[in-house]
Amino acid sequence: MRDLRYGQAGAAVGQAKALVVFLHGYGADGADLLGLADVIGPHLPGVAFLAPDAPERCVGGGFGYQWFPIPWLDGSPQAAAEAGLTAAARDLNGFLDARLAEYGLEPERLALVGFSQGAMMSLEVAPRRDRAIAGVVAISGRLLRPESLAAEARVKPPVLLVHGDQDPVVPFDDMGKAGDALVAAGFPTYGHVMKGTGHGIAPDGLGVTLQFLKERLT
Repeated sequence: MRDLRYGQAGAAVGQAKALVVFLHGYGADGADLLGLADVIGPHLPGVAFLAPDAPERCVGGGFGYQWFPIPWLDGSPQAAAEAGLTAAARDLNGFLDARLAEYGLEPERLALVGFSQGAMMSLEVAPRRDRAIAGVVAISGRLLRPESLAAEARVKPPVLLVHGDQDPVVPFDDMGKAGDALVAAGFPTYGHVMKGTGHGIAPDGLGVTLQFLKERLT
């Protein structure tokens, strides 16, 4: 298992009452999302924000990191993508377990907020953990293995799907596909469409994210 470097903001160890972990997209790094803590942090007192870098340098371009290879972007074989996903899920689970122990918090005080490939990681990892976390916000991502979700889900935390209807990178239709699979598997599932938004996080999407987190962490 690989250790993940990370940045942090908000409440300190020993003072935090909850954790929000941001998971960045392909080719970015943790700092790319940690700035969101400046916007939502004042509305979430007592919450610590962590943003790890993915475990691998991005091979398909970009200044940062990848959670796993993406064949249609970097030309990697499908087997490499599948192996990378398995390894990254193990790394992320280890990171979450270590941080929960460090902050002295239970899993129900943890939420994941993932963007793009980070959203894919959130939806892959959270249902397969031993204990349910407080919730998952998946922004501009997709559910990678919808056919396996019902059989492999061990817990069913609430999920908020947020997606721009003009996304040219991860098709907007993927939001509906993820929602259908999550609902069919029994997950409490919510959705918000960022109208006129491409592959990004619009103010309305961030506002809905904040409300979701407030309801589950404060």
